[in-house]
Amino acid sequence: MYLMKDITRDGAPVLRQTAAKVEFPLSAADKQLAHDMMEYLVISQDEEENKQYHLRPGVGLAAPQVGVGEAMAAVLVPGADNEILFKAVLINPVIISHSVQDAALSEGEGCLSVDKDVPGYVVRHDRITIRYQTLEGETKKIRLKNYPAIVCQHEIDHLNGILFYDHINEKEPFQIDANAVLID
Repeated sequence: MYLMKDITRDGAPVLRQTAAKVEFPLSAADKQLAHDMMEYLVISQDEEENKQYHLRPGVGLAAPQVGVGEAMAAVLVPGADNEILFKAVLINPVIISHSVQDAALSEGEGCLSVDKDVPGYVVRHDRITIRYQTLEGETKKIRLKNYPAIVCQHEIDHLNGILFYDHINEKEPFQIDANAVLID
């Protein structure tokens, strides 16, 4: 099980590198990596367990964030009343199309690998279509919007050496297009 001490912190070279494509069939190490990343998200979102293990709650975790330079990320996006908006391990994910309309989280974004608060709107696409492979190697295509789309863009950025604060306008951090969607 991953603990906070296992999370790679901002400044580590692996967070700024392009992750390598994952080959199939998955190795035992890659299957374990997928399991451990999703396990972290599940436990971190449970209030009692995250206190017990001193975890920061997370909705996504990419392999570079645990020191592995591979194109794999786990995503677990909760909704209201314990519903799950999106849950998957994304292997070799690629955004194949996106909306023109921008979106940002009204509270800004955070990251398990970034210990400091970086205020500002992280401008992303409101809707995306991604293609990825499952643990079994099956290719899937899914359309996402609003919060799940933002989470997946954040994780795919990790696989391309990009951190959330790279998207913030340095001169005017809270500037955003008037037609953009602000998500609470």
